Amino acid sequence: MHDTDALLREYDRARAYTDELWRDLTPDEVTWRPHENSSAIGWHLGHQAHVAHFMIRNLTAAEPSPDPELDGIMDSAHPEKFRGALPTVERLNAYRDTVAERVHARIGAIAVGKVGAPAQLTIVAHHLLLALINHEYQHDQWISEVRADNLGHALPSDPSSDRISRVDGYLVCHPDA
Repeated sequence: MHDTDALLREYDRARAYTDELWRDLTPDEVTWRPHENSSAIGWHLGHQAHVAHFMIRNLTAAEPSPDPELDGIMDSAHPEKFRGALPTVERLNAYRDTVAERVHARIGAIAVGKVGAPAQLTIVAHHLLLALINHEYQHDQWISEVRADNLGHALPSDPSSDRISRVDGYLVCHPDA
């Protein structure tokens, strides 16, 4: 359980870093696209949560989407021009928070054995959390580039953790740290 708790803290740290990258931006900056074939910061925010929901849903517990209307918009399998209009910043934030609460609830249930096959799901949960954390940071890199290079905003400091470093320019959470 100790490693699960540590990984949940890393997940929260990754989400907090994402929040540092966008919360001070205007709604127009969050929804602005550098060009027609690129995604807005807001899309990346929704996509991070979308992937977290689908990974939890598909790997640990079937549950409905917290916002089914966003599923097609936030799915990277759909080309940018077919995704549709982004929701409001408030809706994106609520979606992200709801998904994070569900991640915590499901991983918490796994950690205390309130699931079938708790030992097996604990292994799944650890790998799933690492994937979610690193996916969050993967999209943070793009958000950072648009924030700094296109919108002219300073970047926050990298998160501080013994598990986090940069690899190929991306923040990553290491499983063995």
